[in-house]
Amino acid sequence: MTTAVRRVGPEAAAAVLAVVSEAFGSRPVLDPPADALGETEATVAAALEDGGGLLATVDGVPAGAVLLDPREDVTYLRRFGVVPGARRHGVARALVVAALDEVTTDEVAVLAREELPTTVGFWHDRGFAEVARDTPYVELRRRLVTRSTAVDGAAMRAVGVGLAADLRRGDLVVLVGGLGAGKTTLTQGIGEGLGVRGEVTSPTFVIARVHPPLAHGPALVHVDAHRLGGLAELDDLDLDASLDEAVTVVEWGSGLAEALSDSWLEVRIDRAEGSDSAADDEPVGEPIDPRRVAVRGYGPRWVG
Repeated sequence: MTTAVRRVGPEAAAAVLAVVSEAFGSRPVLDPPADALGETEATVAAALEDGGGLLATVDGVPAGAVLLDPREDVTYLRRFGVVPGARRHGVARALVVAALDEVTTDEVAVLAREELPTTVGFWHDRGFAEVARDTPYVELRRRLVTRSTAVDGAAMRAVGVGLAADLRRGDLVVLVGGLGAGKTTLTQGIGEGLGVRGEVTSPTFVIARVHPPLAHGPALVHVDAHRLGGLAELDDLDLDASLDEAVTVVEWGSGLAEALSDSWLEVRIDRAEGSDSAADDEPVGEPIDPRRVAVRGYGPRWVG
């Protein structure tokens, strides 16, 4: 079975409505009935026109769907459903992964019925937490972007140490930020948190530098993607560590991560004030312009 998920618009209203009707129609009878059963092709088309949606297919046959409803700071996943014949084949998980990658707001939310504890549990297992209850609905939310401010080099390094606690072998971290943003300083913190050997410095002149672990943790592979035609070229480098067994941190890697992994952690660093003219090797602990740091996970590794 081949499962595929694609972004769709009003042109797919009929297919999305068919999935929603079959998925919600197969659930236990609820009182009051599920609002989804009142959808028409016109209402679905209007929703797809406003926020778009996702359609999952199994071997080319529509099997799952979700409508995206973006608000000011949160996107609601509406009419999330999988047809009975496609359940327990990973379609729901594939839809969640695709939906989280599509959402551009800091938070994503769903409404689940109180009478369906299995559904509520499904969302709990994917990192959603209950934030409100208005019978018969439970609202669950998940924060997609974690934001913090680093006021100096020591604080930026501390952000890296904190990130390291969530990293494991095979993880990819993509650092996004201008010159002087603090990418190397943050990587020093990751290296400290992982407990690796050697001083972490900018890899600009070597493309990639490997820091082996001092104990039994993963190595750190520190990459400058400026000089790579694509991250797939890393496979051609004679590294002293397997990328599957290391944590790989890539500076200037935005837009290239897909060539190396289907999951990655994006760390975006912006200057809260000042210019972008400074070098990217400010001494740790020295005063710098405050930096805004936004962290977001993409792909199946960061679901749940």
